[in-house]
Amino acid sequence: MNPHVLFVTVDQWPSYLLGCAGHHTIETPTLDRLAEVGTRFTNTYAQTPICIPSRRSLMTGLTSRGHGDRDFQPSLPMPPQTPTLAGCFRDAGYQTTAIGKLHVYPPRDRIGFDDAILAEEGRGHLGGPDDYEMYLADSGHAGAQFLHGMSNNEYSWRTWHLPEETHVTNWTTRTAARSIRRRDPTRPGFWHVSYTHPHPPIVPLASYLERYARREMPEPVSADWSEDDADMPFVLRAVRAYYAALPPAQLADMRRAYYALCTHVDHQIRLLIGTLREAGLLDDTIIVFTSDHGDMLGDHGLYGKRLMYDPSARVPLLIADRVGEHRLGGPGILDDRLVALHDLMPTMLDMAGVPVPETCEGLSLLSDRRRAHLYGESHSGARASRMVRDERYKLIWYPAGNRMQLFDLQDDPGECRNLADDEQHAERRSRLETVLVSELYGEDREWVEDGRLTGIDAPDLAVADNRGLSGQRGIHYPEVPPSDASQKVGAF
Repeated sequence: MNPHVLFVTVDQWPSYLLGCAGHHTIETPTLDRLAEVGTRFTNTYAQTPICIPSRRSLMTGLTSRGHGDRDFQPSLPMPPQTPTLAGCFRDAGYQTTAIGKLHVYPPRDRIGFDDAILAEEGRGHLGGPDDYEMYLADSGHAGAQFLHGMSNNEYSWRTWHLPEETHVTNWTTRTAARSIRRRDPTRPGFWHVSYTHPHPPIVPLASYLERYARREMPEPVSADWSEDDADMPFVLRAVRAYYAALPPAQLADMRRAYYALCTHVDHQIRLLIGTLREAGLLDDTIIVFTSDHGDMLGDHGLYGKRLMYDPSARVPLLIADRVGEHRLGGPGILDDRLVALHDLMPTMLDMAGVPVPETCEGLSLLSDRRRAHLYGESHSGARASRMVRDERYKLIWYPAGNRMQLFDLQDDPGECRNLADDEQHAERRSRLETVLVSELYGEDREWVEDGRLTGIDAPDLAVADNRGLSGQRGIHYPEVPPSDASQKVGAF
């Protein structure tokens, strides 16, 4: 029988935030052990570091250009007639189950899964309630998911307000474990377990916050280019205008709460591994762990995703092959290839012996192919940013104002020294600019003249009217009324 596959995703978890990546504060013992027995890919990127575009790439093996979303379009269905990850596994005889956040439209679209048991962060206005909200109602907490008062897109925090067992991280694990127990024993299983945290709302269990309460937090990264707000590119000034900067003590506490969410997820993954072990499935299961994007968490005075800096765009990727197989190298291997999230569909199918559809634009990591460069994009129009990086350098372009940044990621992993105007790096900047121009499409081609980037004028920065508190949820009983599905919630 083909191997089982456990595909675990988290939401908004930066690549560096792992003990095995050298972080001295975060506790991630489960993920560290997976890195010891498997392979950690150290240069994995969300091509478009935004929830929906990344998840479309994971589920189709397509780039953002291929699947049609680089902006966050909540009412955009999956590309028609495009094979999906779950559909390919199902057609190969797998029992396919999704648990947690799927973030597709309409929400109950199975996209190839035999079953989808959903926790969609309170998006009842798109078609709900979801399974987690029904569980809360059955437990006597109808509509109470967001009574903690925290926003899904801001950085205030508090501890979880309901009994510990009702936390969405615990519910996701318990539901996934039951799905494993209830598997069809005549078929291999593909389980997509999708945790909604550490994405805000930042509401850790009190017991997990306590373990970080007296721990020193790393100082936020800062640089000359990020000190002068007035001189920053328009997009960065817009982000700063949208997210209120936290004073140092509050920033440290927010990070403690965020790390607590991460460690809670890490410990819950242990229960999934334990369930597989007790069911006699673990040795024959491929385990994959990644995130849809990261979070700036106050570095350079910036918060959230959408940006092309590594804390936002670079994500963790761990793959543990089944016992006795070392197709990605030996245990504990670090692989520094340039990897994108649309590589995961062909990789998992390839590892499971399932044919990879010709529609996939990603590369199977079982091959020894290496990209010379990786392209990234976020948003359209004045909010656009574009990125291209090779094995050492990253060029970021902001079309609004035609601003560029160039970083040497080998010598400057914190992206603190902008080399774009350094004469010693002029040839390198020109070469990467040529590569970036070759990747542009659509309206972006209007921002190029004679092969050089020209951009557009930066608009005036309007005062953000954020009276909606970045998509603050309310009381969800009675049920949230439906609304325009195309309306973005919580977008800056």
